[in-house]
Amino acid sequence: MTRVPRGYIARRRRAKMRSFASNFRGAHLRLNRMITQQVRRAFVSSHRDRGRQKRDFRRLWITRINAATRIYKVFNSYSKLIHNLYKKELILNRKMLAQVAVSNPNNLYTISNKIKIIN
Repeated sequence: MTRVPRGYIARRRRAKMRSFASNFRGAHLRLNRMITQQVRRAFVSSHRDRGRQKRDFRRLWITRINAATRIYKVFNSYSKLIHNLYKKELILNRKMLAQVAVSNPNNLYTISNKIKIIN
């Protein structure tokens, strides 16, 4: 019986998986089954951690704002600062507030004075 050359579809699929695994080490780089498993696992981790990263950064920003409000006596707590910001319709997200609190606390103090004056 003569030899039948197979198509390129499976080879193309494996090459695509291999391109995703180019930075892996050992058998995770060389063996097709291992490559498939590890790439799938990496995709699951990256998908899960995109949401986790958003949560972690939000927690970091809240912690920074809370620390700055307590250190510089802006308000007694983070929650009161955010409550007054919403009440006075000053639209500043937590990322911007955390950046202001870290880089220039005087501006945070100015923002809090604007809130208090409007009262």
